[in-house]
Amino acid sequence: MSDDPQQDGKAGPRVPRWAARSALPSAAGGDDRPEAPADGAEAGKGGKGGKARPKRTGWRRVIPTWRMVVGGLLLILLLVAGGLVAGYMLVPIPAANQSAQAQSNVYLYADGSQIARDGKVNRENVALSQVPKTTQEAVLAAEDRDFYSESAVDPVAMLRAAWNTVTGKGKQSGSTITQQYVKNYYLGQEQTITRKAKEFFIAIKLDRERSKSEILEGYLNTSYYGRNAYGIQAAAQAYYSKNSDQLSTAEGAYLATLLNAPSAYDVATHPENRQRALDRWNYVLDGMVKKKWISASERATLKFPTPGKTKPPTGLSGQRGYLVEAIKDYLTNNKIIDDQTLATGGYRVTTTIDKKRQDALAEAVDDRLTQRLGSSTTDRYVRAGGVSIDPATGDVVAMYGGIDYAKQYVNSATRRDYQVGSIFKPIVFASAVANNAVTQDGNKITPNTVYDGTNKRMTMSNGRRTGFAPENEDGRSYGPISVSTATDKSVNAVYAQMGVDVGPQKVKATAIDLGVPEDTPGLGNAQGAIALGTATPSVLDMAQVYATLANHGRQHAYSLVGKATKGGESVELPERGAKTAVPRNAADTTTSILRSVIDSPGGTGAAARAAGRPAAGKTGTAEEDKAAWFAGYTPELATVVGVLGQDPETGAQKPLYGAAGLARINGGGFPAEIWADYTAAALEGKPVKDFDLDLEEGASQTPSEAPATPSGPPSTSAAPPTDSAPPTGPTGSPPSSGPTTAPGPSFPTFPTEAPTTGPTEDWPTVEPPTGGVDGGIGGGRGGSSGGMGGGGYDGGYGGWENFPGA
Repeated sequence: MSDDPQQDGKAGPRVPRWAARSALPSAAGGDDRPEAPADGAEAGKGGKGGKARPKRTGWRRVIPTWRMVVGGLLLILLLVAGGLVAGYMLVPIPAANQSAQAQSNVYLYADGSQIARDGKVNRENVALSQVPKTTQEAVLAAEDRDFYSESAVDPVAMLRAAWNTVTGKGKQSGSTITQQYVKNYYLGQEQTITRKAKEFFIAIKLDRERSKSEILEGYLNTSYYGRNAYGIQAAAQAYYSKNSDQLSTAEGAYLATLLNAPSAYDVATHPENRQRALDRWNYVLDGMVKKKWISASERATLKFPTPGKTKPPTGLSGQRGYLVEAIKDYLTNNKIIDDQTLATGGYRVTTTIDKKRQDALAEAVDDRLTQRLGSSTTDRYVRAGGVSIDPATGDVVAMYGGIDYAKQYVNSATRRDYQVGSIFKPIVFASAVANNAVTQDGNKITPNTVYDGTNKRMTMSNGRRTGFAPENEDGRSYGPISVSTATDKSVNAVYAQMGVDVGPQKVKATAIDLGVPEDTPGLGNAQGAIALGTATPSVLDMAQVYATLANHGRQHAYSLVGKATKGGESVELPERGAKTAVPRNAADTTTSILRSVIDSPGGTGAAARAAGRPAAGKTGTAEEDKAAWFAGYTPELATVVGVLGQDPETGAQKPLYGAAGLARINGGGFPAEIWADYTAAALEGKPVKDFDLDLEEGASQTPSEAPATPSGPPSTSAAPPTDSAPPTGPTGSPPSSGPTTAPGPSFPTFPTEAPTTGPTEDWPTVEPPTGGVDGGIGGGRGGSSGGMGGGGYDGGYGGWENFPGA
């Protein structure tokens, strides 16, 4: 066989596979051939079957290979494991934290003088054997149901809590009882990554060195339960005046409930939160049943154990206690300082409270109301609350919470459980102007728009009867009447129809914009009755509303704190920027009709003229005369006063008929008189300032209406009807302009009845049914089961007589 290369299809010599590449024969013409890689070899990167793998180019070069990913994960795991080992070895169990010994907090007036000092340490450690087993189990059901079987930390719960916090599902700690004990006793309440990391390692070490029972005992003795009570023994005394070993299952479950939110779930000081506390209490008991710590039959027999009254510390009597509690709520509700951190003490809080004005408000209530009360049953029901705000800043400059914090511990200025009545009506009008609302006939709503003020007139919506026909105060009919005059006389028929014209949802939205909290009881169900003040915002809430109107619709969120420090370091406070709640023309036009309430001959707020200042305001009375209100403002100060009826023993709301020897209490009486006294004193020595108003187009025109004199059944009361329209002062006509200096307050004498002549022209009305209405809101006089509630207040919006008066 020839050794020559293959020619013309003939076989050439064979070259061994192991031969050098240079020994391979070249192609004809002498050119080198591309070299074929050997099996399994790479040209750059070899491929199967001898094919070359292309080089990684472009964006592929930045994507890691699977080998790199696996290697990176292994590296991370090694680093984490190393960090855990190092952390466990390097972080010791420290001595007890000094902050476990609570300090006092100091609260100051705006001028730096002291309001009060709180924070006396209230703690008495007890052995676990002195805590009933059911109380221990209630705490576990509330905080850590798997405490005895789980490890010291629960990474899954921590990750879940972090995820829920980040995604807006609520702030959660994810901490076990062991971690919480470490935080309480060794570290402190600061929310930092460093503290959380230390808590993690110390908890693991502690779990190895201490028994579960020792850890639970320490947790029970270091936890904060509210009322300045640290530990289960102090809590048992603070809430039930007994030792911890005497706690019942229901009482133990309530104390366990408090661990989640001590102040909020204290139903004695926050009766408006009773349902929330009850829900949490039920959650604890249901958990005990689920863990088989109590039987379902025993669970069914348990009743909510209402705690005893608060025992205020020495030094918080009078108005001081109300102020301190309101300031604490402000700090915690605005997430400036959490409840438990504040309780550890050491804070110096300078408030916005002006001492001179604070004293003036307390003196006005005492002079005009308290000194006129006797020892009768009804007089014992009387409560009062007041708040004054600087409209230009939102600062709360004065607050009256009650006669004495040591005697009446519920703050009447901040509670949200009394209907505000007709002081809500300006919100309806402001909403009408802001939303360019029109009547059912298509006429734009202004102060001069004429409505039908006939008593029990059925409200109409798009030509259809709504089923809602509220009664005017004392059953009076007014016939055709302008919005401005209807505001002076607080005519329910007009504002009920206006509420329908504007739209209840728009009225609700305006109320929220002006400062009424969205979760206010009675506001969520925005039906026709919302226009008459069936919602229950606090005195403080309504003061913010009126301060916003006084500031031409620009709102500064109210504030009670000007500065807070701890250890010389400032605490960050919320931003205080202003926002537009309603357009200026809406706020100013509302102010114009509220000025008429005070200045006009028939205005229900005539007593407020004694302040001697240009002023705007509105009277109000709650359903069954359980509360009377006056809300008013000058250009530089907005103040709301409420007189409330409450049984001191049961806490039930009570009518004020017969209080202070009067047949009825109305907003134009004690509340307006207190407002006038306070405003005169608060602005004493300051130049008189008039309103600068930018009115809605057409607001200054004279309306074409019949005289708005009431007709209908006269009042059967010997005293003035609630918020009846008193005339002007001794001269018989309002002053043409405000005085140049502020005179001292004086009160004119008013007649006891409004005019009884009827309207001079006919006005079409829709008479209410005599037997009832099947639909709409509530039944008529005579009762029925219509719509929401039927024929009485307990069933919802009952008969027409149940709506707030003027």
